[in-house]
Amino acid sequence: MANSKLHSEFKFIDLFCGIGGFHTALSRMGGKCVFASDIDKECQKTYFENYKISPVGDITKVDETEIPDFDVLCGGFPCQSFSKAGNRKGIEDPRGTLFFDILRIAKHHKPKYMILENVRNLAKHDNGRTWQIIHSNLLDIGYSVSETPIIFSPHYIGIPQHRERVFILCQREDLGDVPKFEFEPDKTVKCSIDDVLLSDELIPNIEKYKLSTEQIKLIEIWNEFAQKLVTPLPGFPVWADRLKELDVNEDLESLPAWKRNFILKNHYLYKDNLHFIEGWLKKAYTLPNFKGSKAMFEWQAGKTENPNIWETIMHFRPSGLRVKKPDYFPALVAITQTSIIGSRRRVITPREGARIQSFPDNFILNEKDSIAYKQLGNSVNVKVVELFARFLLENKSFNPNQFSLKRKKSIIKQTQQFIEFT
Repeated sequence: MANSKLHSEFKFIDLFCGIGGFHTALSRMGGKCVFASDIDKECQKTYFENYKISPVGDITKVDETEIPDFDVLCGGFPCQSFSKAGNRKGIEDPRGTLFFDILRIAKHHKPKYMILENVRNLAKHDNGRTWQIIHSNLLDIGYSVSETPIIFSPHYIGIPQHRERVFILCQREDLGDVPKFEFEPDKTVKCSIDDVLLSDELIPNIEKYKLSTEQIKLIEIWNEFAQKLVTPLPGFPVWADRLKELDVNEDLESLPAWKRNFILKNHYLYKDNLHFIEGWLKKAYTLPNFKGSKAMFEWQAGKTENPNIWETIMHFRPSGLRVKKPDYFPALVAITQTSIIGSRRRVITPREGARIQSFPDNFILNEKDSIAYKQLGNSVNVKVVELFARFLLENKSFNPNQFSLKRKKSIIKQTQQFIEFT
């Protein structure tokens, strides 16, 4: 492996910068940001408040010759065109073509390194064709790139968030081959949501994060359902309006196979639990909000003999009330599916969302919660970026257990800082 260590004060640019996850990570390593860009005006405001740099807007309108020289290009290029939540048109989508603006800038400036990030789906999008286009284009402009995209999640290293993302590490070919990133998740590394949660007493305006009476009643009714089942909690979605006898006049064969399968499974679940379901349904339908997605339930918290939804993490989703183990949070997303902490009977706060993304507690969040949640959902995880940056720029191998110990000490320090900051 070539010795690719940078000088202590290297320069980097932050493309599609969002609120600065890359900036925070590389600044910790001594890097200096000389240019940032993001088209979102609210992100521009948050970025300036924290780093005193005003990101320019539309990168497609920026002349690459006007960007200052730099050593490292960072970019979490827009993911909607590759995401399962988007239209998945990939390179065909105008947002997907923004990758070519990265190429345009890199081709002119020839930085030593590039660190790119995107959603997991990029790795297999269009049967691998999208990755081949990205890979071949990076090779063509003179960079060594790993043959396959690196898929990594914060929970691999003890950060309580399951957020698999693709990372693309690039090294200018005159510096040698890009180092091979070899990492096997250590099953002994444990996650704990307590590492990022704040005491309710420390949270200003705590009442606005607590569940409403209607939400509590809805969760309670599903908790009653889970606890009264004589069969194991199902891995398929439970649809209350399908917990009944089959309608002989309904043409199930005309339905998609997946839907027909769920209907039949719900019917058999009903048959196996007749001792309580009829009474439970009557009680459930007295709730005014027990309809649509609120009358659907997804248990994804594994096998248990004594299920208690209040000991899990939950989301109200279009597909129903989804229940997860309390080990780590599902990926923060840029839409309003904020995680509910069952034991606290409230949602996570924006500050806790920032902690889940490994931002320091003195990071200034947008004053509007809805915008802060969105910005955090679109961000990269700071410590995961730092992991890859140190690996690529400093040739540092990685020990997840050492990181976990450092992280716990940092959590204690950050909690003290948070108390002082507020």
